[in-house]
Amino acid sequence: MKPGFVYILTNKNNTTLYIGVTADLEQRIKQHKSKINKKSFTARYNLSKLVYYEAFQMIGDAIAREKQLKSGNRAKKIALIESMNPEWEELFYPL
Repeated sequence: MKPGFVYILTNKNNTTLYIGVTADLEQRIKQHKSKINKKSFTARYNLSKLVYYEAFQMIGDAIAREKQLKSGNRAKKIALIESMNPEWEELFYPL
């Protein structure tokens, strides 16, 4: 089975959060940044700043974690982000 990632995006003002899951984090973040689907939630709210991610050996584990994160409240999501990235800095730097 292939590996997976769960990630959190926000906008430049850190006001809106988006949680997603993917097997290829670099490719997926590039898609968000280029706004491939103009009507998507991330494109409409300019969510392209990667502020949190977790890696998993199996995509199924990443999907389960995504569901867990989505069911949590905003305060828990913010605490999670700040535990890894207290300054809410951009974590995506393509090669």
